[in-house]
Amino acid sequence: MSIDKIVPLERAYELVEELKCRGQRVVFTNGCFDLLHVGHTRLLEEARKLGDILIVAVNSDRSVRALKGPDRPLQPEIERAEVLAALAAVDYVTIFDDPSVLGVVTRILPDVLVKGGDYTPDKVVGHAEIEGASGRVVQIPIEKDCSTTALIQAARKATSSPRQRVVVASGRSIPRHKKGAAKNANVGHNSLSELGRSG
Repeated sequence: MSIDKIVPLERAYELVEELKCRGQRVVFTNGCFDLLHVGHTRLLEEARKLGDILIVAVNSDRSVRALKGPDRPLQPEIERAEVLAALAAVDYVTIFDDPSVLGVVTRILPDVLVKGGDYTPDKVVGHAEIEGASGRVVQIPIEKDCSTTALIQAARKATSSPRQRVVVASGRSIPRHKKGAAKNANVGHNSLSELGRSG
């Protein structure tokens, strides 16, 4: 089960030691992963290609609030971890509580530290420690216009629009201004059904 991939932080440290002793190349990345999007999945797939095992460290709810503000995260830490664990590219997921990942990086000392975005390797948290231990720091660009913040803003804009689309039972969506017509059509359908039963 994918949930078995979620391990406590101390267990993650032990696993890394075991994996390294077996000659496995460990890749590590981290983030909030509040709303998983295609930018995340593509980054994780590319990261996995850099080694034998990919470990993802997820910011706890408390650390996300410290970084992003009181309205985040949108999903609790265990659910964010479970979604990541369901991905084939991810081997293990752990949760850390500090706003900075530096302490985790220095304990794990992966063979490859991956960061998404427009960072240069020298701006990645833990780069000095990784390079000092003969590891690599790899920066993988995030897909343009792919971000959790952009998704949240788009959702808020859509829900505040008077012509926002609403989902109906059939799975189709219709503009809100036609919602009344759909409701009337549904009433008519129900009335026909009642007639059928009464006959």
